[in-house]
Amino acid sequence: MRDLYIKSAAFYILIICLFLTSCTKEKTDYEAERGNTVEENPEFKEVSSSVSSGYNIRIEALGGVLYRGYNDIRVKINKQQTNEPVEVSSAGFRPIQTDAHGVKISCPHQSVLDYTLDGRYFSGYSVFINTSSETTTWSLEINFKIGDQNFSAIQNVTVKPQTNKNLNMTTFTGKDNEQYIIALISPRKPNVSENKLVAGIYKLDAAQLSYTTVNGYVLQLDPRMPEPSMGNHSSPNNKDLVQQADGLYQGVVNYTMTGNWTLNFILVNQNGRVIAGTEVPRDFTPGVEGRKSELYIDILF
Repeated sequence: MRDLYIKSAAFYILIICLFLTSCTKEKTDYEAERGNTVEENPEFKEVSSSVSSGYNIRIEALGGVLYRGYNDIRVKINKQQTNEPVEVSSAGFRPIQTDAHGVKISCPHQSVLDYTLDGRYFSGYSVFINTSSETTTWSLEINFKIGDQNFSAIQNVTVKPQTNKNLNMTTFTGKDNEQYIIALISPRKPNVSENKLVAGIYKLDAAQLSYTTVNGYVLQLDPRMPEPSMGNHSSPNNKDLVQQADGLYQGVVNYTMTGNWTLNFILVNQNGRVIAGTEVPRDFTPGVEGRKSELYIDILF
């Protein structure tokens, strides 16, 4: 009996050692896959500019690049001759995607921009649903008002693939046959700790070929490491995402180590109906790849 106990203990110690070795190896691979370090506080830089009716109109984004997914955007309007700021009473914009057949569709965005006096710029956001390509182009239609006069301008922009997997997005059809988007917004650079997780949730208005913010839903969260060496393990102290006053959804995700994580979701509407997503097994399964929800987003940090 004693020999059997010793053999069993040795077996489990061996399994634990193999698991820890796998974790170490995978973490090293993750570092290589991650590539360049994610810039934590990138500056706003010019994406494009144009001149219209004697005014310079500048579009700015973080790092000077627009990506598929969520983007913070700034619009600056100055006098063309002096480049001095001008008193603009209001400003708005609309992103427009045009496909190879000439069909135009917008994407989730803030149509009425906020004005920031200190920086003398207007700010908003856009969630680009596709990257630019030979068959897909993007433009920004800018509208602004000075005194009693209305002005408009259109600028072509380029949308690139998102390189930061912590800002991934997903599109899907819900059980209500509506088209949805979930776009990750924060954290840009997670820590091995509890992180505030922010996402935008939007629904397609097919009649208007545009998107609206989804209100009053709950995005249930179950983060896991699905790699076989990680055993599909989760973490404690995660919180589902609920809508805040700014319209975005906020919760907590606890990353206990670096590597590949899957954010498994279940989207529930205000009536308690599941719109999309499924529960995933909670078993710890070393050596077996973990199953994912029907609604999920993969991240890497």
